[in-house]
Order: sequence, then C-alpha cells, then structure tokens
Amino acid sequence: MSDNLHTKITDLVKTLTDDYGKGRTIDEIKMFEYPDKEVVIDILEKLKIVIYPGYYRNSNYRTYTVRNNVAILIEDIIYNLIKQTSVVLRYSPEFADSGEDEIAAASERITFEFLGKLPKIREYIETDIQAAYDGDPAAYNKDEIICTYPGLYAILTARIAHELFVLGVPLIPRIMTEHAHSLTGIDIHPGTTIGKHFFIDHGTGIVIGETTEIGNNVKIYQGVTLGALSTRGGQNLRGRKRHPTICDNVTIYSGASILGGDTVVGKDVVVGGNAFITTSIPEGAKVSVKSQELTYNYDSANPVERKDVELDDAWFYMI
Repeated sequence: MSDNLHTKITDLVKTLTDDYGKGRTIDEIKMFEYPDKEVVIDILEKLKIVIYPGYYRNSNYRTYTVRNNVAILIEDIIYNLIKQTSVVLRYSPEFADSGEDEIAAASERITFEFLGKLPKIREYIETDIQAAYDGDPAAYNKDEIICTYPGLYAILTARIAHELFVLGVPLIPRIMTEHAHSLTGIDIHPGTTIGKHFFIDHGTGIVIGETTEIGNNVKIYQGVTLGALSTRGGQNLRGRKRHPTICDNVTIYSGASILGGDTVVGKDVVVGGNAFITTSIPEGAKVSVKSQELTYNYDSANPVERKDVELDDAWFYMI
C-alpha cells in the first residue's frame, strides 16, 4: 500500500470517527445492549420445528425420538431466549433501573411463561392449516400448505411473536415478524390479535397494524391493508386503538384498505377488491367499489359487451 493511499485511509477513518461524536441516535455504540438478530431468528426457526415436529428437523442434532429432539430444541431455546430477553428488557421502562439479578429472574419467568403457550399456538395453527385447505382449491393436501404457503409462515410467526409481545418483551417480537415480512411480503405487527381459522391467500403486500383485532374464520387476500386512518398524531397516538376490528367470517379481497380504530367490519361481511373503507360495515354486507367499469378494445364486427363491474354479483370472488 502506497504512503499516499495509507494517508487517505487514515484521514477518512478520522473523519468518520469524529463524525460519530455528534451525539445523534445513529452515533450510539451499543455493542452488547441490543439483541442478536441471527440468534432471535434461530429461536424462531427452532420454535417452528417444535410446532411441527414431523415436518422440520435441525441437521445440527442427531436424535432418534421425538422426545429427544424436542428436549434438545427446548433446552437450546430456553438458553438463548433467556439471554436475548435479558438484553432487551432494559428497553422497557419497567426494567430500566433494575439490577442484573432482577433482569435475570424476569427473563427466566417470561421465557417459561411463553413456552407454556406453545400448546395454544399449536391449537390455533392447526385451525389455520384447516382454513387454508378448506378455502383454497389449489391446495392438494395439508403438507403442501405447511411446507410452502407464505401466509401460514407469516401467521405462525405472528402468533409466536404476539405471545412475547403480550408478555412485554421489547424488540424480539418485531425482529421475528419483520423477518417473516422480509421472506413473505406479509407485514403483521406482533400486537395484532388473531382468532382461529385465519387464512391468508397469496399474501404479498398485506399490512396489518398493531391494534388490529381479527375474529374467527377470517380470510384475506394479497395487497390488503388493515391500517390506521392517520399517522399525523405520531407518538401521541401510542397505546390508542388505531386499527380496525374485523369480526368473524369476514372475507377481504385483494387491494382493499380498511382503516381506523373505530372501524368495525361486522360478521359475515364480504369486502370487494380495491375498496377503501374508513367507516364501520354492518353484519352481512357486501362492499364493492362503486361505478367501476370495464372497457374492452374490440373489432366493430364482433362487439364485446361493456359492463359495470358493480352489477356483477360474482366479481369480487375473482382472484
């Protein structure tokens, strides 16, 4: 390396390190004060194996029985989840000034309380698999759904992350759901409450906000947003109900946006594609976009019908 190049590198490093001293958020050095994302994702993947013991396995372990496999996985999850939870609890105001012993005890308590929720998560995910199978004629068997459907992976991740969120664990639930988001294109905040038999078909581009409440037997398609009506309030809106409530047996077709904390979509509602909804919908209603029109280019000798979409009772069933 020439002396001139060495000098340039030295000067550049000094410029950058000097820039780090300006006291901004991006200048903070927290080498051991934030969770290890790779470890958190590894916890998530091991939990997936525990949820589906016959479908996935960890090649790092050589086991001969389900009991042995689960025992090894659970020990690994416990060790790493306690460790990562100990790191993130200091982000919670409740533990901001706590000592190491108190943090350690809380992390262990939370970890075991969370793991006690696994049977409930398995109960709910079984209903989600059934909903996918019942609702999608392209699914030839349930194995196909478990192994390939991005919607199911996003739902499972959201259910796992939600239990940690409810227990007050900072950061880790969001790392999990954002990992699923990066893989599937489905963004479900861990604060979302989801009932049984939840089906996401296709899934890409779905956004579901923190305070959304979803009932049982709900089906949604790609591009759906269950969001806040306005974010102008910023941090002043934290803790308030900002996202809609979706009651039982609702179907929401692609591209629809349902916004606002006061918006309630009643039971048995069907929301057509591209609908923009900011007010509550009564039970049993079918919502479609008004005056949408299809126009075809055609040969004058062979005219094609020009048709208002809203008059076609079946249009919103097309995927």
